[in-house]
Amino acid sequence: MKTRPSEKPPRKPRKRWRWHVPPAILHGPETLEGTEMLDEVGGETGVLLWQSLRDVTLWSGAAPEKREGLFSPGAGEGRRSMLRSVKVDPEIRAPLDTLAELVENPAGAVADTVTAACREISQWAESNGNLAAAVAFAQAGALASPANPTAGLRVAKLARKKGENARAETWFRRTVGLARQAKDWESYSRAFLGLGNLYKLRGAFPTARHLYIRGLRAAKRHSMRTLQGDALHELFGVAADMEQPREAESLARAAYEAYGPDHPLIPALAHDVAFFWTTLGHFGPALSVFQALLPEFHRPVDRMCIAGSLARAAGGAGAEEAFTEARREVERLLSDPGAGEIAARALLDLARGAVSLGDWDAAERAVSRAREIAQEREEARVLQVAESIVDAVRSERTLEEEKAGGEKLDVEETEALAADFIRSIREHAAAG
Repeated sequence: MKTRPSEKPPRKPRKRWRWHVPPAILHGPETLEGTEMLDEVGGETGVLLWQSLRDVTLWSGAAPEKREGLFSPGAGEGRRSMLRSVKVDPEIRAPLDTLAELVENPAGAVADTVTAACREISQWAESNGNLAAAVAFAQAGALASPANPTAGLRVAKLARKKGENARAETWFRRTVGLARQAKDWESYSRAFLGLGNLYKLRGAFPTARHLYIRGLRAAKRHSMRTLQGDALHELFGVAADMEQPREAESLARAAYEAYGPDHPLIPALAHDVAFFWTTLGHFGPALSVFQALLPEFHRPVDRMCIAGSLARAAGGAGAEEAFTEARREVERLLSDPGAGEIAARALLDLARGAVSLGDWDAAERAVSRAREIAQEREEARVLQVAESIVDAVRSERTLEEEKAGGEKLDVEETEALAADFIRSIREHAAAG
């Protein structure tokens, strides 16, 4: 029977959309899972960690109904005996004990408990500079709770820190899907920001900008002020890289307002904005901000970053004594694995400062080491920048810091923002 023209056809039932969760890369450069950790940690502790990692991986890969009898009789007691005989750091004895219980009673082990134990070991490894172990246990924890976006996000961040960018990307993308399903909007937003960082490292600025905006929208939609500040901070960086100075400074101000003057991330924003001013030749406000910042940071990665920036600004300003002190700090931190993720970029900043001062030998040493590190870590953007510095060193000419033509910054806004940063840094130091 035909329907009358005025009648609407019945609606089809709406399909429930299930957000796609892509697979992730599970292995790094090692031929056998966890073997890099054996070299990194070493000794009996390394062996115990490796065996515990293998236990978790085997357990996670088995269906829940097949976990009974997964390990051979006596395996649990053997693991406990080894744990008693090996002198391990007290910080990881409790989580290792939890993983020994998993071997004793695999059918009764709880995924969240296993994930928490793996996270504790991963955090311990990261704090000791053992990034291979940190990534391995973070991933084991994520596989034990495969629907947990927070666990997946930690794997992505650690893989990026270790320089395994392809692996990191797959875990960030997986986290986006998991977080969407779980309505974990913080992990969802942070995963987009993490993806944006990877594309920014590759020099793909339009893609990075798109990903940062996705993260910003989620943060705004769910009223997450700190994440709004983070996203605006990242968008500032892209605008700076794309040589849009007024847009960049406007985003920097927006990030400052989103965080609020007392937020602990203001010093990091201050550093990045001061660095941006340096690239435009505004050495005065930049140098004053860096000098306020350096005493407030103690982690190797933070000090490396600020010391490199300070060397660049000091060189541009002709402040030789400040440059020498900054150079010594960068060189001291090169042997610290905790500064590895920022080392190549800090060395490029050091090289730029040396070029500004006409110290060609120091510039050549710094840029040569920066290229070695960047090649190891697949940092394409760093390698691109290094070539321009190499050319300057070979011809013994000064780099042109200030961009020719284009938009100019509002001097009053720049000075006001610098003053706000310095006031916030000093107030934070006085309070802490």
